Amino acid sequence: MTEPLRIAYSPCPNDTFVFDAWAHGRLPGAPGLDVTFADIHLTNGMAERGELDVLKVSYAVLPWVLDEYALLPCGGALGRGCGPLVLTREPDAPLTGKRVAVPSERSTAYLLFRLWAAEQVPGGVGEVVVMPFERIMPAVRDGEIDAGLVIHEARFTYQDYGLHRLADLGEHWEDTTGLPIPLGAIIARRSLGAERLELLAESARRSVRAAWDDPAASRPYVLAHAQEMDPAVADQHIGLYVNEFTAGLGEEGYAAVRGLLTRAAAEGLVPALPPAALAFP
Repeated sequence: MTEPLRIAYSPCPNDTFVFDAWAHGRLPGAPGLDVTFADIHLTNGMAERGELDVLKVSYAVLPWVLDEYALLPCGGALGRGCGPLVLTREPDAPLTGKRVAVPSERSTAYLLFRLWAAEQVPGGVGEVVVMPFERIMPAVRDGEIDAGLVIHEARFTYQDYGLHRLADLGEHWEDTTGLPIPLGAIIARRSLGAERLELLAESARRSVRAAWDDPAASRPYVLAHAQEMDPAVADQHIGLYVNEFTAGLGEEGYAAVRGLLTRAAAEGLVPALPPAALAFP
């Protein structure tokens, strides 16, 4: 019997929704999965160390891992209206030379922030501090840092901390490129071979469609890992991050990924990708 593939993805509702049917053996012919739950900054590190067979990672980490891993054309997260925010204590506070907290330097949010700052912050920001996500808004509120880069549900809760939105980086990205925001990618070891990689992509696509066809089937899995998230918020999360790009990147999805990584490479933020690096398999 073939060993199950070792996979890591986050406990967030969009990932558990997408992988529910596959992880629970409801896709005839799909390879078995041995699942590890880990937040994306941890899976990024796993990918850089080449630890597992399949991983959900940030698109921002691809330039460091595509020698060993292939980008699957489905199963990931791109979106619109869901970008990171830059928050400050005072409205319209200047950021030149200021300290800014970010949750990771290997994230789409960080790349979008640096691309925005290169255009919008004369002289550039000062120190960039990597800080656990849950500490960022309190640290801005308490004056420990001057600004914070936040993602996901913080879009809806930052006003509870008395903070102000200085910039919506997703809005800036969409306005300047017309493209969706590349967030989370599914990657798999190239050494699995082309035939196996094709089977993985097809399995991911089938799992997405199974979740859409019968949303109630995934609900126990989603809520069991949603970390006390209100079910209505979990549904909003799924609605925002599971969309047509999850079923297939398509031309627009690939253009978004290339656009982000090309711009980031031009600013010296990531290594440049070889021409065929995103090709599948």
